[in-house]
Amino acid sequence: MTSPWTFGEEPLAETAELAAVLRRVTSLVLSMESADPRVRDLIATLTEAERSLAAAVPPSPVPRVGAAADGDGRVYVDHSRDIGAYNPCFPEYEVVVDGDTATGTITFPVAYEGPPGLVHGGFLAVFFDSVIQHHNCDVGVAGKTTNLELRYRRPTPLLTPLRFEIDRVANGDRIESTGRLFDGDRLCAEAVMRALAGDRSNLPAVSSRRSAP
Repeated sequence: MTSPWTFGEEPLAETAELAAVLRRVTSLVLSMESADPRVRDLIATLTEAERSLAAAVPPSPVPRVGAAADGDGRVYVDHSRDIGAYNPCFPEYEVVVDGDTATGTITFPVAYEGPPGLVHGGFLAVFFDSVIQHHNCDVGVAGKTTNLELRYRRPTPLLTPLRFEIDRVANGDRIESTGRLFDGDRLCAEAVMRALAGDRSNLPAVSSRRSAP
């Protein structure tokens, strides 16, 4: 059996913990009815954290990958799966992979709202791209997305447990996946993603985490 595809360093546990908090707090702040001193306190705390953390990261924002692997840039965190677990800008989901099929669940919080009470369509594109590539990486053959077609069938509700399913077909170096997102039995959106299978031996070098100075 082909081993799962990875590329980059695993996220730190505290990074994942922070992502979950930031996502929840963002949803709460977006729901505020009026100005609140607790939000001002939060802004002050985060501003100070920004100043302090800036002194602890590498001087260059360029990821240490490929020709820049030995440079003074930042660590590159693995984006093959579960990006939402450590980056609050991405949706978080649960998925079970069974060969060329996968199923899972997702609940979009207020932070991903577009129309009132509904998920912004752009986040649905991010979701499908993320979970389909997660499927590819778990199967062990992944590559660059060449095309993503998204069809919105019905409005996708926020704060609602949704389920999804994915079917995958690989033909030579081409991979085509079809994903469907459901609210109960109602189809909300479907996507077809095509990818060019990569060769692990051609992946560029990725620098591991470095010890603190």
